[in-house]
Amino acid sequence: MISMENQYGTIEISPEYFANLVGRAASECFGVAGMVNTPVQGVRAAISRHEGQDKGVQVHTSGGGLVIDLHIAVVYGMNIAAIVKSIVNKVRYTVEQATGLDVAKVNVFVDAMKTE
Repeated sequence: MISMENQYGTIEISPEYFANLVGRAASECFGVAGMVNTPVQGVRAAISRHEGQDKGVQVHTSGGGLVIDLHIAVVYGMNIAAIVKSIVNKVRYTVEQATGLDVAKVNVFVDAMKTE
């Protein structure tokens, strides 16, 4: 659970909602072929025989802000630097607008290339 406290009480955001929010924002960026499971998610998917909703997304807090790790596959022949910059900007904006939480860092790992 991701939680924050204000004068009215505690707000908790479920990991499923957060993973869907971040994954959808990243997947909508031009040049992204899809999300890729992290090693832990890959083992979990092999054991349970279905993909988790958090495919390619890891979130943790650091110094009062969120750190988001994304594992993606890109389309072959695209400018990877431009794709990553677009993802970082869109994910940061989407998370801050939807949740009101500060995003300290967005790390993007390009794990695969796909032809389409």
